[in-house]
Amino acid sequence: MTADHLDTAVAETSRLLMPVQDRDWTVRAGTLDWDCRTTAAHLAHDLTAYATQLTARGLPSGLEAPVSRAGGGYLPLDLEVRPDAPPRVVLQIVAACAGLLSLALRAAGPEVRAWHWGPTDPPGFAAMGVNETLVHTWDIAQGLNLGWTPPPSLSALVLARLFPDAPPGDPSAALLWCTGRIALPDHPRRTDWKMRAALPD
Repeated sequence: MTADHLDTAVAETSRLLMPVQDRDWTVRAGTLDWDCRTTAAHLAHDLTAYATQLTARGLPSGLEAPVSRAGGGYLPLDLEVRPDAPPRVVLQIVAACAGLLSLALRAAGPEVRAWHWGPTDPPGFAAMGVNETLVHTWDIAQGLNLGWTPPPSLSALVLARLFPDAPPGDPSAALLWCTGRIALPDHPRRTDWKMRAALPD
């Protein structure tokens, strides 16, 4: 997956949610414990975290073009979205943070590795960014009573990279099942799940 896929996912989020920015965003976001506004702020944080993982310089000074940024964990930072920011502004922050990740993806060569439970390449971070964008947009859409599901084409790409154990069938529904959002026939709703972005040893 690439920055283009992330750009497409975030554009879909803006298209869907900007027109309903004046609704009550303090309602619960789908099955999450967060409200819709908090969920959007969390999405912005995740996109920022992925971008900083890719752009961190973890090698000794003097190496002008480090290719391994894997490290052993996430940088200890948090994105603070001010509590007085209305949903419209929070969505702008989401788009801005997605832009940072998109730039980081475009700047990173295919040999770059950064840490996400192991060494992960740029396509892995692109897939995680798209996944977070799609599922949290769904969460918010549920809270705001919008009839929306993640686009099947993007969902299929995310499943192929992050969820090799995904059940067959509609990729949008499979993505929501893989991330613990819904149950499927013969597949009870997951209470625990993990993305497999890191490359095998």
